[in-house]
Amino acid sequence: MLPRVLIVEENLPYRRVIREALLAFRECEVDDTPSAEHAFELALNKRYALFIFALSLPDMKGDMLDRLLARTVPLLHDEVHAAPPVIFILRPEEAGYAQELTRNARVRGHVSIPPRLDQLMAATAPLLPARSGMPPL
Repeated sequence: MLPRVLIVEENLPYRRVIREALLAFRECEVDDTPSAEHAFELALNKRYALFIFALSLPDMKGDMLDRLLARTVPLLHDEVHAAPPVIFILRPEEAGYAQELTRNARVRGHVSIPPRLDQLMAATAPLLPARSGMPPL
């Protein structure tokens, strides 16, 4: 069974770029949504290996969504003892917040907007297997 990733980003083109890059270079399945509310519902019903959340979402901040899921996911899935790691998507004006976010042990980095392939691949390398036959980035 492939690891599953949940991407939550309001901007469809950015969400699509991140999803397609993961599907091209990592062995994983990807769900994506623009809404924190829908992301919460997905995370309650499916097991994820990685969360990728925008810090700015229309209905809730990404770090708040992560905190809620960190408390909820282990209660719902018997075989899960902790929520999956998270990578945040940060807009230029949020860059100063990156250091504060990394104080949480589950935060494994961030990806700047517009999405940069090198940042995404570096952040996901220890978390998702590389697609076979792909050169290392």
